[in-house]
Order: sequence, then C-alpha cells, then structure tokens
Amino acid sequence: MASQALPQTMKTLLQASRQTTEVLSTTAPVPTPTHPEDVLVRVHAAAPCAGELLWAIYFPENIPADKELVPCQDMAGTVVTAPAGSGFAAGDRVYCRIDASRAGAARDYALPRVSELAKIPEGLGWTEAAATPLSALTAWQALFVHGGLDAKAIKGDAAARERNGRIRVLVTGAAGGVGSWAVQLAALAGAKAVVAVCGRGKEQKVRELGATEVVDYTKTSIEEWVAADPAARECDLVFEMVGGKTLAGCWAAVREGGVMVTINTPPESGKPEGLNKQLSKALFFIVEPLGSNLAEISELIAAGKVRPTVDSVWDFADYQKAFAKLEEGHTSGKIIIKVSDEA
Repeated sequence: MASQALPQTMKTLLQASRQTTEVLSTTAPVPTPTHPEDVLVRVHAAAPCAGELLWAIYFPENIPADKELVPCQDMAGTVVTAPAGSGFAAGDRVYCRIDASRAGAARDYALPRVSELAKIPEGLGWTEAAATPLSALTAWQALFVHGGLDAKAIKGDAAARERNGRIRVLVTGAAGGVGSWAVQLAALAGAKAVVAVCGRGKEQKVRELGATEVVDYTKTSIEEWVAADPAARECDLVFEMVGGKTLAGCWAAVREGGVMVTINTPPESGKPEGLNKQLSKALFFIVEPLGSNLAEISELIAAGKVRPTVDSVWDFADYQKAFAKLEEGHTSGKIIIKVSDEA
C-alpha cells in the first residue's frame, strides 16, 4: 500500500520520566511500523486514563523499561498505512485502545495493531469515538467475560435473556466513563435490575442510561442502603471501580455466592474484617484491548442502542488542564484531547 506523504516530525506529549507525573509537549520523529500488525494512524482525538501516569511505578511488570512514555492509550483517527490482508486500508476511520505496554496516542501519528482496531461506526465523531474504547471494553469484559452476564441476550437470544433476567447488577462510579457503559450494557442485556451508585445530581443521567435503582452515595452509604431491605437489595453481580470505602460497602451489597469484579483494587483487599461471606468469584482484572470486542460494541452504537459519554474536550495546547480535570475525579464520561484540527 502506498504511503501518504508524511512529515518527518510531529507534535507529541511525553511523560518526563517513569518516576514523575509531569507531562511535556514536544516534537518527535513520526513512528515507523516495525511489527507485522502495526497500523500507522493519523490521530484526531485521544483520551487519557485516570492514574495512567503512575502505571510505571505501580505496575512496572506491565510497562517495559524501553517504552516510549506517550500517554493516552485510547484514540480515534485515520489509517495511513496498514498490513496487506488486515481488513484495514488507507482512509479508514478507526478507533482502539493501544496496549499499555506500548506508546500511546497523544501525538499526531500512532501505531496501534490490527488486533486492537475496529472501524468507527457511521455517525460517531472523533471525540466520541476516542471516548469509547477503554470505557466500553472494560464494561463489556467485566459484565460478559468475567461477570456472568450473557452477551447473546443483547441480540435477542431468549435463553440468554432468561438467564440474565435473574441477575441483579450493581455498578459503582455509574455516571463515569466506564460506569455509564456498564449501566447501558447491563440494561441492554436484560439484567433483572441495574443498581447505579453515583453522586449528587447524577440520578437522572444514570436512569436515562438504564438504571432501575439509584444509590446516591452522598446521602446514603451502600451499607445503609442494603441494610434497609437486604433480601430485596443484595446483588448477584457487583462491578466495582472506585476502591476504598466504596469497595468495602460492596461487600455488603453482593450476595453470598455472588460475583464481584473490580478494576481499582482486588476485591479481597477491601473485605471488612470478620466478614465470612464467600463469593463464587472475586476478581480484579485489567482490560484487554481487543478489536473484536470493540467491533461488537460498534454494532450497538451503529444501531443507536448505546452511546459514549464525553465529559469535556480540550485543545492539545491545554493538555495540562485536561489531566488536572481527570485527576480531580467525579467526571461524567471521558475527557478528550483534540490532537488534530479535524476533531
């Protein structure tokens, strides 16, 4: 495939070192594909992830020593070159999450791999597309790969809908980037109930996404909410992404023999001392950047069944404000950095 005329250098964000959260704006050579699956993509929008600037400190086994420390693993852009037979071609609108072991997408050109990519559905803009991969993939895998809900129910499989219809699901951080996807997907899959834990002023939003019950943690703790009617309020599947006191509260919410899936800290680390409750599964997991899962999500977006939520969009020059907003927490959806003028 003939490559487009490319500049020799590009703008990029770069973490100053593995030991600091300082991010610099600089220039670098345009990357060259070296892996058989490498796809060169012109980036239009990218999304940072909370805590990503600390990954090299807390998860050194997952961040190679030679990684180029470009942040923002989530991206949307246009294919420049792709391997023959990959299913992608120059000009394709694509999005993905780049594996955390490799350089991210806060730069003009990035190198996702074929296995990570999916085509952007019609009607989805660059910023919304960049807001999708991490959040949607994490929710999908938490519910359907690890949590026990059956994804076939979304496409109308009667047996799957019957099984899902017996499962009460609780989602913490329900108004955030991952949580908003989890609420939508659990509702689409026909869960018996979708309990959304969120902050003040977010109830209408999460109900519009599909929540059937709402816990405002600024008014009532999860423990207090469950204690008011344990038989009716305990849940079969808890998806927890906040940690701390929220994780401890989730141990009150999950039923004996139920399932707890977390992405912040391992479930057992927040189990209250003296609690003898046993679960069928208590799992901490890290999302896999699978383009195949993202393609399934793309079908739902194209059908108008789900939609990403964007908290705010920032110009590339304002990247420091974007990261500051992210670390404040309490966002409603994803924070996006515009990389090109087309976003």
